[in-house]
Amino acid sequence: MPNVRQVLNLFKLAPHKQWGQNFLADDNIARKIVEKCNLSGEDYVLEIGPGLGALTPLLAEKSRRLLAVEIDRGMEKPLGQALHGIDNVELLFADILSIDIEAEIKNRLKLEKLSSFKVCGNIPYNITSPIIFKLLESCPHLTLAVLMIQKEVAERLQAQPGSKAYGLLTLAARYHCDVEYISTVSRHCFYPQPEVDSAVIALKPIAGKRIKAGDEARLFSFIKACFQKRRKTILNISSDYFRLEKAKAQVMLEGLGISPQARPENLVLEQFARIVDSFTPQEVE
Repeated sequence: MPNVRQVLNLFKLAPHKQWGQNFLADDNIARKIVEKCNLSGEDYVLEIGPGLGALTPLLAEKSRRLLAVEIDRGMEKPLGQALHGIDNVELLFADILSIDIEAEIKNRLKLEKLSSFKVCGNIPYNITSPIIFKLLESCPHLTLAVLMIQKEVAERLQAQPGSKAYGLLTLAARYHCDVEYISTVSRHCFYPQPEVDSAVIALKPIAGKRIKAGDEARLFSFIKACFQKRRKTILNISSDYFRLEKAKAQVMLEGLGISPQARPENLVLEQFARIVDSFTPQEVE
């Protein structure tokens, strides 16, 4: 892997703070990330944020076709250099949060049908959660995502009930996929060096859903409302959200075997689903 600082100087570039650019500068880490993608020569791959191309040639070597989506048009020349002689990569300069991911993969890679794909990337800290939500909620053909993310977010994805890290992201991940914490990556492996360490994780979407939810959108609307008021009791939150008298809400919670005095961080996904499916809402905005 070429020296990151030298490449930036060569092309008269500088990292953009607003895009959270911290370039991977460790060959061993790059190889390990790509290995965890478990690629075959038949896989279609989306790379999020290729940057200077630390992962891109390695991903291209092991996949059938690769779409690399980069927000920074300034990366075009260094990526072109990194991909010299490689013909199975398409570059798309766009904001990953603003595109229809599966439509772009199909169109850019000229596929009649997209049956499955994998995702890999060194994800900017400032948009980690939105990217994860987008992958989980908008990509039905995703089979695996191997991402390098802020360590704190990785811990939130695997948090247990009762912990401060437990919240909406934890429950959304649990609903859609299995999460594997692969390894911690020191902040010293990047240029410029971030203030915190990173982690490599794997998200493996599950067939169907882990639980049955009558209304998925309503379930996560309620969970979001709960964690916006995480120090309130589930009784207070439920009565407010569903516009019920507290006495009625209490009886209903007790009927579900849920303590009215529990706080959101103490409930598991199945309990949130039972509340939403059992409570009859008035008009909830």
